[in-house]
Amino acid sequence: MVTPENMSVEGGGQRGPLFERNGVPGSSGAPVDMDTAIVLLGAGVTAITHPLLYVKLLIQVGHEPLPPTVGTTMFGRKVLYLPGFFSYARHIIRVDGKRGLFRGLSPRVMSSAISTIVRSKVKQAVPVPAEDTEQVSNRDDLKTSFRKVVRETSHEMVVQCLSRIATHPFHVISVRCMAQFVGREVKYRGLFSCIAKIFQEEGVGGFFVGIIPHVLGEVIFLWCCNLLAHLINTYAVDDNFSQAPAVRSYTKFVMGIAVSVLTYPFMLVADLMAVNNCGLAAGLPPNSPIFKSWAHCWRHLSVQGQLFRGSSFFFRRAPVAVTALD
Repeated sequence: MVTPENMSVEGGGQRGPLFERNGVPGSSGAPVDMDTAIVLLGAGVTAITHPLLYVKLLIQVGHEPLPPTVGTTMFGRKVLYLPGFFSYARHIIRVDGKRGLFRGLSPRVMSSAISTIVRSKVKQAVPVPAEDTEQVSNRDDLKTSFRKVVRETSHEMVVQCLSRIATHPFHVISVRCMAQFVGREVKYRGLFSCIAKIFQEEGVGGFFVGIIPHVLGEVIFLWCCNLLAHLINTYAVDDNFSQAPAVRSYTKFVMGIAVSVLTYPFMLVADLMAVNNCGLAAGLPPNSPIFKSWAHCWRHLSVQGQLFRGSSFFFRRAPVAVTALD
């Protein structure tokens, strides 16, 4: 769940002092300079990682233009593997050229910039109390330390939700631009024309399709990650251990990786709802059913055993029986 759009959240506890100098919020140009640097850094990371997310999106919508290949497991059993990232990327280059790998990039860059600005303004308006930034250890009173985690997580949740609401329209535009590869459409071209097209056909609601599972996934991720990290740091890491501070500094990162796997289905459903029944081949039968709601989409994927479709770029097994290969 850590993306270029929300990379500033991870350092939220360290950016607070930048918004206040000599007791006057915003009295220095340093916060502006820092935000500009984060915007530029976020744009660079977004551009570099965009081909990965592009391939991931096409896999999520179920587009498999290349045939599976026969491979063997570590136990010697023959299975069918779907193409990995590099094979898929080469296919996109053959069809659209190298620039084709960056289809839908501009709305993602815009989303990253807006996310940084929103987070900065919210943190400036609602700063985390000073005691919440203290390192929690098992020497603290358990109730006090738990309250610290709850206050800090609640603050991060507000920032994350407001940021998601502000950037979700650009996420929808980006997903639809990328999904056009499936049917070779040119319906969504240019940021402003995309905005006009969605507003004309679907109204304001069209910009927020899929936002519920997206927000739910991020909120669940945030709470699970922070609470698990708190429990591990409090009960599993002994203060007498010489490397305790170093271990605690990595706990949240490791928990983030683990929890992101569990919350991945929410992100998948959000992306599928963004393209569902919007006039693109990727969101219409026979490529995809027309879903009545995100819960309907979730149930369909669950029945098909596809709730984690697109979560891996390599060693993707074809979802068919291959007993004939044995």
